[in-house]
Amino acid sequence: MANRAAQPKTTSRFTVRIGGEEHVVLVTHKRVKNLNLRVRGDGTVVASAPARTTDARIQAFLDSHAAWIERHVARKQALSEARGQAADRVPELIPLWGELVSVRELFADGTGGKNLPSSDIRGLDAASFERLLLERYRDEVARALPAVTERFEAQMGVRASRWQVRIMKTRWGSCTPRTAAIRVNARLAAYPPACLEFVVAHELCHLMEPSHNARFHALLDRFCPANRELSRLLRHPA
Repeated sequence: MANRAAQPKTTSRFTVRIGGEEHVVLVTHKRVKNLNLRVRGDGTVVASAPARTTDARIQAFLDSHAAWIERHVARKQALSEARGQAADRVPELIPLWGELVSVRELFADGTGGKNLPSSDIRGLDAASFERLLLERYRDEVARALPAVTERFEAQMGVRASRWQVRIMKTRWGSCTPRTAAIRVNARLAAYPPACLEFVVAHELCHLMEPSHNARFHALLDRFCPANRELSRLLRHPA
C-alpha cells in the first residue's frame, strides 16, 4: 500500500488584544481535529489548528479565549518570577553525600577555611554562594577520594598516574588513557558516596578499555555491579 506523504507543518503569527496590549500567539497548522491553545512555562502563547482552518476562524477562536489567555499568562509569569526570586536566595538545606544538611552545619567545621557565620552566608548573592558551595564540595571530594581510589586500584590491578578534583558542568569524570590521568567532578559530594565509587571505577575501567564497548561494560559490571542504578541516580538533581 502506498504511503501518503505527510503534510508539512506551517506556523503563523497572530495577535490577541488583552488589557490594551497585544499578545503574540504562534499558531501551527498540523494534523489535529480541533483548535488547541496552550501557555508555555515562560508565558508565551501557542496554538495548534487543523491544516485547513482559515485565519478568520483562528482569530475568532483566539479573541473568544482572550480572558483565558490573560489569566494563564499572568499565572505563568508569577510562577516564573517566584522561581527567579527563590534562585536568588541562599537555600536552607544543601545536599551533602546524599543527605540534606543545613547551610550552618555545612560551613560550621571550617573545612578549607570556610568557617563562616550564618549571617555572612545569608548575605551572599546566589552566584557567590554557588562558588562557595562548589569549593566546599571540592574539599569534600578531595578528602574522600584517596581512600576510594586506593581500594579500587588494588581491586582492579590498575593505577592512575594522577587524580584531580575539578568543577565540571557536563561530566562526572574523565580519563586520558594515554597518560592515565583521571579527573572527577567536585559536584559528586552532593550525592551518596557510592556515586563517587562508581565514577572512580568507571574511569579506571577506561585504563583497561578506552571505549564504551562490551568489554568495558563487562569490566564495570564486575567491579561496580550497581553501576546502572548509580548512573541513573546521577541523571537527577541531588
